[in-house]
Amino acid sequence: MWNYIPHTREDKERMLEALGIKSVDELFEDIPKEVRMEKNYDIPGPLAEDCLVRHMQELAGKNLHLGNCACFLGAGVYDHFVPSIVDAIISRGEFYTAYTPYQPEISQGTLQAIFEYQSMICELTGMYVTNASMYDGASSFAESAFMACSATKREKVLCSKAVNPEYRSVLRTYTRFRGVEVEEFGYKDGQVDLEDVKGKLNDKVAAIMIQSPNFFGVIEDLASIAELAHSKGAMLIVSADPISLALLEAPGKLGADIVTGEGQALGNPASFGGPHFGFLAATEKLLRKMPGRIVGQTVDTEGRRGFVLTLQAREQHIRREKATSNICTNQSLCALMGAVYMSAMGKEGLKEVAKLCYNKAHYAMDELVKRGFKRAFNAPFFKEFVLIAPKPVKEINEKLLKEGFIGGYDLSGQYPEIKNGWLIAVTERRTKEEIDRFVGIAGGEVR
Repeated sequence: MWNYIPHTREDKERMLEALGIKSVDELFEDIPKEVRMEKNYDIPGPLAEDCLVRHMQELAGKNLHLGNCACFLGAGVYDHFVPSIVDAIISRGEFYTAYTPYQPEISQGTLQAIFEYQSMICELTGMYVTNASMYDGASSFAESAFMACSATKREKVLCSKAVNPEYRSVLRTYTRFRGVEVEEFGYKDGQVDLEDVKGKLNDKVAAIMIQSPNFFGVIEDLASIAELAHSKGAMLIVSADPISLALLEAPGKLGADIVTGEGQALGNPASFGGPHFGFLAATEKLLRKMPGRIVGQTVDTEGRRGFVLTLQAREQHIRREKATSNICTNQSLCALMGAVYMSAMGKEGLKEVAKLCYNKAHYAMDELVKRGFKRAFNAPFFKEFVLIAPKPVKEINEKLLKEGFIGGYDLSGQYPEIKNGWLIAVTERRTKEEIDRFVGIAGGEVR
């Protein structure tokens, strides 16, 4: 064992002596004995390196993954095509190993990459400013609540139940000890129930928080919700799918005050659910309320274009109680993947991806309805939709998996009121042949 760790027996003894204890076990004496593992793991003996590599490859070969399965599962993470140029750029040493760009004189490349990312996110969302990315879509959604509360001097937000359940869970976690009250409102035919919102909206509410397309894939009426929020001095916060923004009107042009979202669809692989990056954009009046970092463009003493971190109000730079946020980093490499993806695809490429998602999703829905499935909602949708299955979703998904298909999301756990609810996502990667076979298996036509 001692050959595989960096510390010698003498090092260990000196550390124990410095700590005033006699054994490593004493470090864990506060852990109850009944939850400790007293026996050794059932692991075979050591292997030669080449044998170990072969063994691990055999184990890995048993896994199903997006490379050998057609995926119709979304619910927040999507199987979009990632151009090879994305990996080529982010694998360069100057990006892959770059640290936080605190020193602009030696970080111009990293700072410019972030600046370009910010510019593209602003264009997609229709907002004035965005930051240098957040941890993920859920954290950016939660941070936006604090922004709204700080700007309005109010301590309550209303959140739609049609928002991703994981986002709502993170929102509750973030607000639990910050004195911010979260009240949820319902949905009707898959969209925001405006009457429910009107009954809960008052001059104590800082923001109405929604997602569009929402967790059901349904497109919300942003303009009407924005008008309702602003009538009471509240803000509208929208969590958006960035791919949808290539086809739909930008939330900023429909009255949104803050636009957040998960950037995974922009050139980031699914990666077991992370790491990805969150984006957060806002209007000009909220510029100084932004959490995290912002990269700004300037000129040096010789008039040359340059980039710097600007308007920083994070806990590292000012008193903790005055900070806008305690977020300590941003997902620079993942955000760079998003920037490279958007640059490579361009406006027309992004629009084409969005159109393919929209058209293929509607084709799949129509074909499944022909085979006995029912639409849960009649509202317009983008690339995800909810069907009511004629049998338990678990049975359908198990059958699909045996045939090399990853089925849709079973809504029964989070939305028990939607009995046999099946949330299906269709991206541009799905071929007509895959969709037809998926429909056939799900509909019981393929044995």
